[in-house]
Amino acid sequence: MADIRVKRVHEPASPDDGLRLLVDRLWPRGLRKDQARADRWLRDIAPGDALRRWFAHDPEKWDAFRQRYFAELDSRPQAVAELRALLAAHRRVTLLYAAKDPEHNNAQALAEYLRGR
Repeated sequence: MADIRVKRVHEPASPDDGLRLLVDRLWPRGLRKDQARADRWLRDIAPGDALRRWFAHDPEKWDAFRQRYFAELDSRPQAVAELRALLAAHRRVTLLYAAKDPEHNNAQALAEYLRGR
């Protein structure tokens, strides 16, 4: 499996990032596509709209968010299989997110899910 990293999409891209995958449902505000330098945008792997709105990046909801997001991922085998295929094909993958909280965001939760929790 690839080395999975997590990075805010607003941070400068680095050659060490490997394959850069934006894993947010919405395109980041104020960021042009050429600025993001994302190799792919995987919106279908992001939390659904209802879960995203409910969570609202509230750290107190983090544990419940992760459980609900993992259940959503379990119910989307095609999206997860697509992402796992990308992980298998690359040495390093960086999951990009737009949230301001570096610890409580969907990319961190997704990385945990992919590493096997």
